[in-house]
Amino acid sequence: MQVSNTTYIPVRCNFLYLVAIMDWTTRKGLAWQLSNTSDASFCVEASKEAIAEYGKPETISTDQGSQFMGAAWISTSTEADIKKSMDGRGRYLNNIFIERLWRSLKQEAFYLHELQDGFQAEQVIKDWISFYNTERPQTALDKQASGEAFFNTQRHQKAA
Repeated sequence: MQVSNTTYIPVRCNFLYLVAIMDWTTRKGLAWQLSNTSDASFCVEASKEAIAEYGKPETISTDQGSQFMGAAWISTSTEADIKKSMDGRGRYLNNIFIERLWRSLKQEAFYLHELQDGFQAEQVIKDWISFYNTERPQTALDKQASGEAFFNTQRHQKAA
């Protein structure tokens, strides 16, 4: 199962919108996109990127954000034959890992820098997600980085 969510990224005198697609089991960040508008197109693009790189999930879970309730997201998921799961209003359990990703990203990267623009924000995100996927140990994954756990899981599934 994959999960997706959006968050705001503060930059000087403005906000940008960030979406990520994450593997629920291993917490690996599969794809992300940054946008200066909150329409669904950047979410759809991230989903297509994750599918192209890692294959189609059976299910994707989101919250009830406007990007995930609109026709663009729903039609893209339906055309790809991906089941949609949505937490109820005010619920967080399906997306708890991606909410934690946002917290860590903001505390460890964004709040340490005064981001001037989208170019700088994009580089900080790219560097931090790479660190998160390849180096940051996850207690729940026996101290493996999420990327290592993801590829070990994939290797195990192919062998079975």
